[in-house]
Amino acid sequence: MAIVITVVFTATLLFVAGRFDPTKGVLTISIMIVLAMIGATAYCLVFTIPNDDITPGVVGALSAGFGAVVAYWLGRAVGPPPRDD
Repeated sequence: MAIVITVVFTATLLFVAGRFDPTKGVLTISIMIVLAMIGATAYCLVFTIPNDDITPGVVGALSAGFGAVVAYWLGRAVGPPPRDD
């Protein structure tokens, strides 16, 4: 049941973002990664982390994705790029 809810939520988010996202997908992917990071962190705080091989991979991938989102949104230039003449 949780997988169905996740698929429906993701499909709805992608549909709405396709209509209203002025960044052509960058904002949508960023929101999805941040929500996944918050969800994984909340899960780890509420439940114990199972001792298996997939947990470190999931946490590492989400951490890398979250870092990329933060670097993109905080590190991009405000003005136009410099011209090479």
